[in-house]
Amino acid sequence: MIGKIHSIETFGAVDGPGIRTVFFLQGCPARCLYCHNPDSWPVDKGEKIEVEEVVHWALRGQPYYGSKGGVTFSGGEPLLQGKFLTEAIHALHKVDIQSAIDTSGTYLDDDSDEAIRQCDLVLLDVKHPDPERFEIIAGQPQDTLLALIDIINAHKKHVWVRHVVVPDINDTPEDMEALNVFMKKIRFVDKVELLGYHTMAVEKYGKLGITYRLKGVPPMDSAKLMELQKLIHKPAEAVTRMSL
Repeated sequence: MIGKIHSIETFGAVDGPGIRTVFFLQGCPARCLYCHNPDSWPVDKGEKIEVEEVVHWALRGQPYYGSKGGVTFSGGEPLLQGKFLTEAIHALHKVDIQSAIDTSGTYLDDDSDEAIRQCDLVLLDVKHPDPERFEIIAGQPQDTLLALIDIINAHKKHVWVRHVVVPDINDTPEDMEALNVFMKKIRFVDKVELLGYHTMAVEKYGKLGITYRLKGVPPMDSAKLMELQKLIHKPAEAVTRMSL
């Protein structure tokens, strides 16, 4: 089966446990304020890739995965290509490679359930606990995220919650407490990552002719991010880093 891909990262160390090969799939319905891959939005762009090629790339990194590493499917929004995603994960399992899905929680269709069922881990980007502010940030309603959480819970999948923190948007103690409450909806949260907003994508927006809606917003202060992390109710593990 053929999918559409934006790019591939080898020896990835921030998109799931261990060393990973990361496939950034093409296409995304969200229009997040801080997205650093706006060139991954159009569904008609990207390069074609077959499941066999995914396995080939993944096998090249397998000697470095150890017991924790594997493959992460990110984007874009990988669930836009649910059938391809399911087939790729199934093929990787045949060669003993674990797979994670890194999703924005902004898209679901009839193929999403099986993709979630097949994967070994979900990296879930929670834009904001509040529905109205979620929609402002993502450009999509929060209802899809809630429905996805139901699917994740039904399949008893373990989750790493990821939350980008932006100055003057979601950087208060009250925002962190709201996140704590929201995470109670998820049965198995293994890890929480607070990701600091950065401005490295501003130039890319200019080259693409897309208005950057957070112009003038400074990068998240790392010291403040560390303080906010202390307010997160810790699951098995919680970490803080500046977003990539």
